[in-house]
Amino acid sequence: MCEGVFSDKPGACPKCGMALEPMVAAESSADDQTELKDMTRRFWIGLALTLPVVVLSMIGAGGWAQFVLSTPVVLWAGGPFFERGVRSVLTGRLNMFTLIALGTGTAYGYSVAATVCPTLFPDSFRKNGTVEVYFEAAATITVLVLLGQVLELRARAATGSALKALLGLAPKTARLIGEGGVESDVPLEQVKAGDRLRVRPGEKVPVDGVVIAGHSAVDESMITGEAVPVAKGEGSAVTGGTINGTGSLTMKAERVGRETVLARIVQMVGTAQRSRAPIQRIADTVSGYFVPVVLGCAVATLVLWAWLGPDPRYAYALINAVAVLIVACPCALGLATPMAIMVGVGRGAQLGILIRNAEALERLEKIDTLAIDKTGTLTEGRPVLTEVVPVSGASGEEMLRLAASVEAVSEHPLAAAMVAAAALRKIELKPVEGFSSITGQGVRGHVEGREVTVGQAQLAGEVPAELTEKAKALREEGQTVFFVGIDGTVAGLLAVTDPIKPTTPDAIAALHRLGLKVVMLTGDHAETARKVADRLGIDRVEAGLRPEGKSQVVAKLQAEGLHVAMAGDGVNDAPALAAAEVGIAMGTGTDVAMESAGITLVKGDLGGLVRAVELSRATMRTIRQNLGFAFMYNGVGIPIAAGALYPFCGLLLSPMLASAAMALSSVSVVGNSLRLRGASKL
Repeated sequence: MCEGVFSDKPGACPKCGMALEPMVAAESSADDQTELKDMTRRFWIGLALTLPVVVLSMIGAGGWAQFVLSTPVVLWAGGPFFERGVRSVLTGRLNMFTLIALGTGTAYGYSVAATVCPTLFPDSFRKNGTVEVYFEAAATITVLVLLGQVLELRARAATGSALKALLGLAPKTARLIGEGGVESDVPLEQVKAGDRLRVRPGEKVPVDGVVIAGHSAVDESMITGEAVPVAKGEGSAVTGGTINGTGSLTMKAERVGRETVLARIVQMVGTAQRSRAPIQRIADTVSGYFVPVVLGCAVATLVLWAWLGPDPRYAYALINAVAVLIVACPCALGLATPMAIMVGVGRGAQLGILIRNAEALERLEKIDTLAIDKTGTLTEGRPVLTEVVPVSGASGEEMLRLAASVEAVSEHPLAAAMVAAAALRKIELKPVEGFSSITGQGVRGHVEGREVTVGQAQLAGEVPAELTEKAKALREEGQTVFFVGIDGTVAGLLAVTDPIKPTTPDAIAALHRLGLKVVMLTGDHAETARKVADRLGIDRVEAGLRPEGKSQVVAKLQAEGLHVAMAGDGVNDAPALAAAEVGIAMGTGTDVAMESAGITLVKGDLGGLVRAVELSRATMRTIRQNLGFAFMYNGVGIPIAAGALYPFCGLLLSPMLASAAMALSSVSVVGNSLRLRGASKL
């Protein structure tokens, strides 16, 4: 997880010595299990050789036998630790393996010397006339560190389970419809954009595309988290990896390979899991000083025990210094943040919350104000035309024909309602010349030589009193009013309503329970916006905004000392998404919005936002617990290992117990992080 470290093959990080993570997740875990298998083999062989060494040590016999049995344990089974320890010294990047190599190497080297040349040692090393050996300590430390590595590697493999589950959703083959309608199964890699594919009942949709024939219901829960199947027919978009129901569908492939939604999700999640949260700086800063401080503590322990300790004081000095080196291994500190981030981001992917990087996840926890776009975020984003009100003596159908012709060129979400209404009435639309969009006001174009405007009153011209009253009444009902101008004269108005999403009221209530203030940003008229806000219990409304106005409101809220997240789905929301501390895009919105956001809600409703806030808070709470545990463990463990309790109760921490505690500290941090996978609140 160290920044800026990349390799073209598995191995150890040159900075921290820990195993490198694969950049691209593999569906089969076999691809990233090499180190786990190697460490497991070393552990079991080391354990088999260490048990008789411990027995011989307990009965005080077999110095040479202990030497023979422990040598392969320390030098072969523990070989990777020495390699990483030596590399850390050569590169000047001291890490946990520096301490492990020093500790086990010192205990083993001293024991070898005591076995081979016992006469060289003075009386201060002797107990009852003999120089004690610590082969069992060196071997046991090695085996316990190996056990910790095995447990840690297994747990780390589990953090990628969400990603592997996503990868496993893609089918291996697709049913290709070839020339003359001949169908054949082909590997998924051979499918190209434009190919016609058959999706039979119960099969997975192979790639992203659009239905060109057939009707069915498709289970999209793996993307949206919504258990209810979605009806699909001609023209409906389908996503690779989703499961077809009882009907047969013919589809045209549009996005294949790495361009599919599923592949992009996997890529985004993988990148986010490798990113670093700002809180990681605490661990980084501490780690930079940690190993030198521990080495200083070990030297101080050695000197003080050799000077003040009881006989055999040199033996006590050596063994307590080794215990300090072992107990202080900072592996728990190094794992505290990245493990929680990996699990949290993976959990988010399962919930339909795509997190671009760890910084967005951390920032979301601090958010106290949520600015939300109305159209497509609070509402369905599929508006319908409800009223056609021409001025006295004018034709409503003619006005709609001209207005819909101009709006057919527009990308505004509400424009689709006018076009759809014209199609429903079988009104033929005409070509538009000189189309232009006036930001925040409306659109203008020439149809059959007549200038047509659709939008705010100031764009259309002077509004008759009869229309002003009607517009006010419609806005009070929560409808959006567009004035239609023809050749500089107001011809009437069109009213459009965009239904509120069924999930929005509950989501707003849940956000309030989480302590968030909700602000609605919209380009809509103030009366219409206030009606919607009152219905939903929204705290504050900013209406009549242009795109740059939304980002200005975000800046204004931040100037008030608030921590602001922005949720939106359109191109016009992109500036505000970028300006907010956290941008949250609806997955049903535009690519521009998603590119500007730190978090994307795949399903596109605010229920996902509630889960995202809860996930952020749970992840950051877990990181703080992990860091607190790591700091507390070292703060308590180092003094005890140095012998701080010996003057009071005669208690010393043996190197074997120190190594067991060190291994358990790492496993505890990993286990605490893994709890995020099943957090019931989420």
